[in-house]
Parts: sequence; structure tokens; C-alpha cells
Amino acid sequence: MNSRAPGRAKRRATGPAGDHAVRLDSVGRRYGTGDHAVRLDSVGRQYGTGDRAVTALAEVSLAFPKGTFTAVMGPSGSGKSTLLQCAAGLDRPTSGSVVVGGTELTGLSERRLTLLRRERIGFVFQSFNLLPSLTAEQNVALPLRLAGRRPSRARVREALAQVGLGDRARHRPTELSGGQQQRVALARALITRPEVLFGDEPTGALDSQTGREVLTLLRGMVDREGQTVVMVTHDPVAASYADHVAFLVDGRVDGALSGAGADRIAAHLTRLETTPC
Repeated sequence: MNSRAPGRAKRRATGPAGDHAVRLDSVGRRYGTGDHAVRLDSVGRQYGTGDRAVTALAEVSLAFPKGTFTAVMGPSGSGKSTLLQCAAGLDRPTSGSVVVGGTELTGLSERRLTLLRRERIGFVFQSFNLLPSLTAEQNVALPLRLAGRRPSRARVREALAQVGLGDRARHRPTELSGGQQQRVALARALITRPEVLFGDEPTGALDSQTGREVLTLLRGMVDREGQTVVMVTHDPVAASYADHVAFLVDGRVDGALSGAGADRIAAHLTRLETTPC
């Protein structure tokens, strides 16, 4: 059975572990430095101090090329969400460097970091986080309004049409299915035309069919519009929609796959989960 995500061209990469295995640094270095949407260099994140200190990330170096779809996977507690939060400027690393589109994040003030997240980064989470009293178009327009900008109705409708909800603009969240609500959340993330879109388990609360529809939307945005997507997921099927899959174990990078189907991704993840530390 072919477990490759539908509609995605096969992208081959070679490496010591087989046709689909690649060194993670080679995924980033295949492109010039200016082609990186996000780059992490020796990023560490520690919580607490002394004997109670917990290391969530340890010397992680990753590059996410522009116009590509990357999935981040690993066993529970591997540091996936911490990696996303540091890469997106939601959390500050304890050490190392994070660069988004040529801007070093680690030295930015809280105000400048907030502005960067608001204007250049999009977020989609497992929970839809829509305001129930607002219509779909009002929820989509919210990031621009919070930034003190008055979005045009045409731009909001364009964002909704982009996710297939052009006819649901005046519906409130309670009048939409779970998949439709996640599409509204996706349109809200895209309204600022972000340089990179981060997703933290964006299909985790959806049934398999609806999840595939959302993943197909993400895949299409990369292929047709050159959007950069970085997605944390536990689901090999979801990861198979990505160009590259990076694996974390105990806060450290532990390999990558390029152009792999769900079966191969699942097998790789199982090996990581069953290999003794």
C-alpha cells in the first residue's frame, strides 16, 4: 500500500540509512542561508535550576527552508512543543540563537518580539481558540484589529475563501463543524500573510477525514503559494504530508526523513520509542 500523502510530488533524498533518510543539517544546508525561513543554532532550553533543573532542549540546530513543509516528531516529552515555541518566539531559549527571516530573536525586547509574532508569524493550534461571540469573518479579522489596523472585508473574505469557507463568513463557531472551525483558525493565521506558519498538533482534535482535508490545505499552500509550514505532530499520516520530518528524542535531534510515507515514518518513530536511552 502506498502511504504517501495524496497530491504531493515524490521528493527523494539519499543518506546512510536509506533512500529517504537524510542528515538533518543537510536538509537546511541544501539551501543558501538566505533561503531559511527559520534557523536554530545550538538552542537549549532549561526550566528550573540546580537539582530540579529540567532540560527540554539540548543544543538543537535546525534550519527550515522557505517554501517547505516540515513536520517535527518524537516520543512524548521529547521537546517538540518547546522547539516550536522557541522557533516561533513564544518562549526564549536559555542558550543558542533563533533567527526568523534574518531577524535574531534572542536579543529582541518583549515589545519587538510581540510585533514580530503579530506581523510575521502565524499560529494554528489543536484547540481552535475562536471567540464564540464573533462570526467567522470577525474572528479572522481579529489579529489585524488587535494590531490597530482596519482590515478590508475583501481581504478577510479572501482569507476565508483560501480555506474553502467563503460562504461561511457570517457563521459563528457554534454553527460550524470542528473542521470548519479549524479552517477559520487557519484563515486567521494567514490574514497577516506570515513568513512562516507554525502548527502545534493542528489536526489533533479532528477526525481522520477532516484532518486530511486540513493537511491538504496546508500542503497546497506550500506548493502553490510558497508558504513555509512547520508542524509538530504525533501522527505519521499527518507527517507524511510534509517534505521533511525531523525527529527529537530527550531534547536532542535524532535524525530526519525526506519524502517518506506514513509507514516509514511510523517505523522510524517506533524505533526511537523502543530504543533504550
